[in-house]
Amino acid sequence: MKKMVSKCPACDNHSFDIVKLRCKACGTKIEGTFSISKLGSLPVEHQDFIEIFIKCRGNIKDVEKELGISYPTVRGRLDRVIHALGFDQQDIEDRRRSILESLEKKELGPEEAINALKDLT
Repeated sequence: MKKMVSKCPACDNHSFDIVKLRCKACGTKIEGTFSISKLGSLPVEHQDFIEIFIKCRGNIKDVEKELGISYPTVRGRLDRVIHALGFDQQDIEDRRRSILESLEKKELGPEEAINALKDLT
């Protein structure tokens, strides 16, 4: 089965209406106008990230390992997903405090913390 199309191939718009549904079990078809959930309307790369994030139960260290990327990169991707969903991101001061707390707890190395702080600006 093909993945859901997340953007229009003609204009790159991410907003769709579903006009027909079909039951996999009995084949019943329903026509009308149905909306897509916020998660379903995200670009595929955001949906893939969310799946891994949930699989890892929100543990950023596990997401790092799964994707082979650094802590700041995981946080950056998570921030982009949060923004794409229309939720308010933490303000810069709260984010800075979080990075420093992670450094103190040794969840981040000094180099990672420096890079994460640079990414805030």
